[in-house]
Amino acid sequence: MARGYDETEVKFRLIKLLHSSKSGISGVEISEKLGINRVTMSKYLNKFAAEGTITQKDIGNLNLWFVDDDIEQLHFPDDYFIVQEKFLSNLIECMEKPVYNLIKNCINSKAKMDKIVTEIILPSIPQIQKLFDDGKIGKSEQQLMNGIIANSIQMITQHSGKSESGKNIILLSADPESLLISEAAAAAFRSQNWNVFSIGDMSSSIDVLFDLELRKLLSKTWKSKEGIMIILIFSQSEEGLKFFSDSFYSVKEKSENNLFIALSGKTGKKVKIKADLSSPKLEEILQWSNTKFENI
Repeated sequence: MARGYDETEVKFRLIKLLHSSKSGISGVEISEKLGINRVTMSKYLNKFAAEGTITQKDIGNLNLWFVDDDIEQLHFPDDYFIVQEKFLSNLIECMEKPVYNLIKNCINSKAKMDKIVTEIILPSIPQIQKLFDDGKIGKSEQQLMNGIIANSIQMITQHSGKSESGKNIILLSADPESLLISEAAAAAFRSQNWNVFSIGDMSSSIDVLFDLELRKLLSKTWKSKEGIMIILIFSQSEEGLKFFSDSFYSVKEKSENNLFIALSGKTGKKVKIKADLSSPKLEEILQWSNTKFENI
């Protein structure tokens, strides 16, 4: 897109302008009111229309632009809790379009991408699992809801910026139940300009050969050993966390001072699991990771 304009800011101002008119506004008038030249504004209008944020209608000899009533301006941080409740309610009813519109509205309203993950999307994952465990929804419903969550996460990923050199992280889940949480975390890290390698569910790789696989993976993803590399493990069991922790420390060399491991899951006091950080809170992991990068 054209230089000199912030796309999120243009979208925010455009939606506000279109909401002020029920009869639609022409591209020429939009260009004049927003102070953006017609050629550049036309590119923005076509892009936002392709995303489904705005629509164009031919009325007589005029081409007018409209915004759907479902596209609304939200105010953050005040609206995170309200949106989270709406997100979960629509999700449980398997209402895909309202769910996606909520995420779209958050993005259009300049909410922080990582906060959309941690405050809105992530809390819904254990809620859906609990509904299934309590027998209130079936497996097919759970799969459908998880698919909607996965698509919402993908929407965040599509709006991520360019990764920053030296900020490297590998994310994996030690069991299928942690996969969606791992994908949400990957989106949050991408939104903070991390170079993310998300390798999904690795429960089938819990065997004696994983040490070798991990060494090969590091050699490909962190060839120059520039900056920092964090390996983040998600697991619903202590056994999964301990296996990947033991594998990490068997591979890590003493000279690799900027290679770290973080664990996210439930850990008790009986099983000792070594890690640079162990926390069930993604916000804490994000903050710790960025602090580690800043201090290298």
